[in-house]
Amino acid sequence: MSFSRCWAVFLRYFYLFAKLDQVADLLYWPAIDIALWGLTTVWIQGHGHVSNIALIVMTGLIFWQIVWRGNYEISINLLQEFWNRNLINLFSTPLKLSEWIGGVILLSFMKIFITLGFGAILVYVLYALNVFNIGWAFLPFAALLMISGWMIGFLAAAIVIYWGQRFQMLAWMTAYLFAPLSAVYYPVSALPEWLRGVSHALPMTHVFEGMRQVLQGEIFPWQAFWWSLLLNMLYLTFAIGIFAYSFEKSRAKGFSRFE
Repeated sequence: MSFSRCWAVFLRYFYLFAKLDQVADLLYWPAIDIALWGLTTVWIQGHGHVSNIALIVMTGLIFWQIVWRGNYEISINLLQEFWNRNLINLFSTPLKLSEWIGGVILLSFMKIFITLGFGAILVYVLYALNVFNIGWAFLPFAALLMISGWMIGFLAAAIVIYWGQRFQMLAWMTAYLFAPLSAVYYPVSALPEWLRGVSHALPMTHVFEGMRQVLQGEIFPWQAFWWSLLLNMLYLTFAIGIFAYSFEKSRAKGFSRFE
C-alpha cells in the first residue's frame, strides 16, 4: 500500500469538502439535532410526567414532515432543472412562472398526502399511537403547515435561482433552521426568553402549540389558528414576491451562466 496514493485520495475529497455547502452540512446538522432534541429532553425532564407525551412527540414529528415536504418540493424541483441543465429549455417555452409555481404546489400537495398517510400508518404499527386522535383539528393544522412549508421553499428557491447551485444545500437545510424555534416537540416556554418573541413570529409555532392543547384535552385554539393563518399569508406573499423578483433578475443576467 502506498501512503502517497492514500494521501492523494484524501486530498481529492478534502478539496471537495472545503466548499461552502460541505462545511455547512458538517456543522449544521449536529447543531440542529443538539438544539432540537436537547430542548425536548430538558423540557420533559423539567416537567416530570407530561400527559400523552409519546403521542405529542409523534404527532409533532408527523406534522413537521408536512413543513419539510412542502419546502423540499418547491426547492428540489427547481434544482432538478439545474442538475438536468433544463432551466433554459423549460422557460424558453410559453410556460409562465405562475404556471410553474402552480404545478409544483400541486405536486407538493400530492406528496404531502402520501407522506402523511404512510407516516400515520407507520406510527400506529410501530407504536400503537393514532396521530388522528387530534380529530378534525388535524385538517386545518395540516393546511397551515403546508402553507408554511411552501413559504420556506420559495425563500430557499429565491436564493438558489439568483445565486445558483452553490447554495443548493438550502433545499435540505432551510426548513430545519426554523425547527428549534417552532416549538415542534416542546412549548415555547422551553426556549430561552430572548428567543420566544422570534418563535411567536413564526406561523408554525402557533400550530404546534395548538396541537398540544388539543391533545391535552383543551378546546380548539382559534386564536392560534388565526394568528398562524395571518402570518402564513403575509410570509407566503412575501416569499413568492421575492422568488419572482429573483427569477426575473436572474433571467435578465442569463440562465446560461448556471450551466
